[in-house]
Amino acid sequence: MSIFVDKTTRVVVQGITGSAGSFHAEQMLAYGTALVAGVTPGRGGTRFHGTVPVFHSVRRAVRETGANAAAIFVPPPFAADAILEAAEAGLALVVCITEGIPILDLVKVRRYLVDTPRTRLLGPNCPGIITPGECKIGIMPGHIHRPGRIGVVSRSGTLTYEAVHQLTQLGLGQSTAVGIGGDPVHGTDFIDCLSRFEADPDTDAVIMIGEIGGNEEERAAEFVKTSMSKPVVGFIAGRTAPPGKRMGHAGAVISGGSGTADAKLEAFREAGVTVCDGPHLLGKTMKELLEGRAARPRGAARPPKANSKGPEKPDRPGPRKPAKGDRP
Repeated sequence: MSIFVDKTTRVVVQGITGSAGSFHAEQMLAYGTALVAGVTPGRGGTRFHGTVPVFHSVRRAVRETGANAAAIFVPPPFAADAILEAAEAGLALVVCITEGIPILDLVKVRRYLVDTPRTRLLGPNCPGIITPGECKIGIMPGHIHRPGRIGVVSRSGTLTYEAVHQLTQLGLGQSTAVGIGGDPVHGTDFIDCLSRFEADPDTDAVIMIGEIGGNEEERAAEFVKTSMSKPVVGFIAGRTAPPGKRMGHAGAVISGGSGTADAKLEAFREAGVTVCDGPHLLGKTMKELLEGRAARPRGAARPPKANSKGPEKPDRPGPRKPAKGDRP
């Protein structure tokens, strides 16, 4: 199994004839994703790469191809409308890659999706999602992934690739890797992904990568503490960023003393998350964690700490000192 996408996912690409849309649609096709349609208003009736039909609207594409997921490569001024169009067409998953969408537009989208629970939004400003060997929706390099049993969820696209590459190099494949995006207003969050990974019988452990800004990592840590039985390795990016300085993503900023790396790391540790000191240790930490759990059967007590002074000697009564007045 996997979460959110698998080999049965049928994808429509909105903005398929644009430069970014066409490039990544080609990569998704090459990976083996079931890309069944594209949408560009005014280009309906044509075909992408001679095989994928292009439609004027998402509703028409869904009706004629049975698409159930969308990838959005639409310029920022029009991306919110593209999300709403996909939701109105009844798609179960909408993956928005676009960066730079106005926050007010996203607030309106989020409000609409509250009343449209059948549609899950991933992103915007995210790398997408991949279930290795089955389905890739987004811009991540497919060749670094391999099927396996480690889930990955991250606010950072680049660190998603870094974690996946390390896992693959160490012989640890991935069940699904999800980039949730770094904008302050977005769709699917850590808890959405963690709950699915916890319920997935083919996921044994999870890597969670957060960054400064907001409180999503603290809320995710509380979920790990109360609702997860599977081990979690965590990392927080942006520890050295000064307060008020935006670090790459619009949501990666410390303001008013909240959203600091220290607060997030402390929440991770209190929740039992195994914390990495650097992104270069993500794969190694996960491998060591799994090996440690394999060496100790589930439910077994931890071995007692060794006594550095050697084994304690049992108390034995010593010779009684002679009292005053005793005969020799």
